[in-house]
Amino acid sequence: MTNFKTWITGACAFGAAIAVAMPLAVTSAAAQDAVEWRLQAHLPTGSGSWTDSVVALADKIEQRTDGRLKIRPHAADSLMAASEIFPAVRRGVIEIGYTSPAYIMDYVPTAGLAFAVPGAFQEVWEATYFWKHLGFEELIREEAAKQGIHYYTDKLYPTEMVMKQPVASLEDFATRRIRSAGMLQRFISEVGGTTTHVPGPEIYLALSTGVVDGAHWGAAQEANALSLYEAAKYHVRPPLGIGGVEAFIINERAMAALPEDVRKIVHDTLEEHFWARTNEYQFQEVKMLGELAETQGVQVTELPQDVQARMWEVGRQLREQEAQKSENAAEAVRRLDAFLAVLGR
Repeated sequence: MTNFKTWITGACAFGAAIAVAMPLAVTSAAAQDAVEWRLQAHLPTGSGSWTDSVVALADKIEQRTDGRLKIRPHAADSLMAASEIFPAVRRGVIEIGYTSPAYIMDYVPTAGLAFAVPGAFQEVWEATYFWKHLGFEELIREEAAKQGIHYYTDKLYPTEMVMKQPVASLEDFATRRIRSAGMLQRFISEVGGTTTHVPGPEIYLALSTGVVDGAHWGAAQEANALSLYEAAKYHVRPPLGIGGVEAFIINERAMAALPEDVRKIVHDTLEEHFWARTNEYQFQEVKMLGELAETQGVQVTELPQDVQARMWEVGRQLREQEAQKSENAAEAVRRLDAFLAVLGR
């Protein structure tokens, strides 16, 4: 009887030990299964998209995967320069990047149209329809896939100028010195303005000292993040272009190495993120411009009709030039022209 009691006591103790040990074993296995990705962004932490796009996406994916995938964001120039993000992701030096199509056009020719389609769209919904319903993003993804990259547009929004003084005519526009970059620099120059490239952190100084008379850095939120409205009180419309100015790029091998369910979560979250951020950003723009008008006296002004007519014609010419870069770029322009024709343009 004593031996039986001893056996029972021992068995219970062993069972209790197993019960206690099992959660620890599960936790240890989960920790071993966790994957960590490094993300290099081309934007500084002061940008609104750093928090609302980069950090928000990383947090959402970690939460939805129960910590099995952790994305560690690094702000501009932390690990590498903006121009090095695409090559680094392609080689697998880092697993994921947040970049602008302006930096990847040499690798993905159709991305030249993604930065901002100049002189085409007047509303964000038009660009959204072109991206998703007419398959423009898929044409970019096909080219990116050949480089071993998964491509996901962050959001769509307008690129609009800030000016120190309103523009009165096409002749007046030709006297303005405007900070620009990428395809939009070509666009503004051919419309008639004088352009120069100034790095983002230096735009405020260039405006405040009179080196330039105007500039573009995203729309109102990004311009305000650089304090540009302290030096330039006019927010100019229509947009120079509407497009996907930022995108997440992921190394194909890193994506394939994820468990199937985690891979699906990443894909689905990025697709959902696009719609949510595109919508959210438009509301934030309206709110921001209202606050800027009240607190800093910022005024929204329209370019005169002769400037807008010239913008439309130059945009058409640039699209024809972009169509020569690749088969996918030509197909994108064909679809875009057909769409604009339906819109009566």
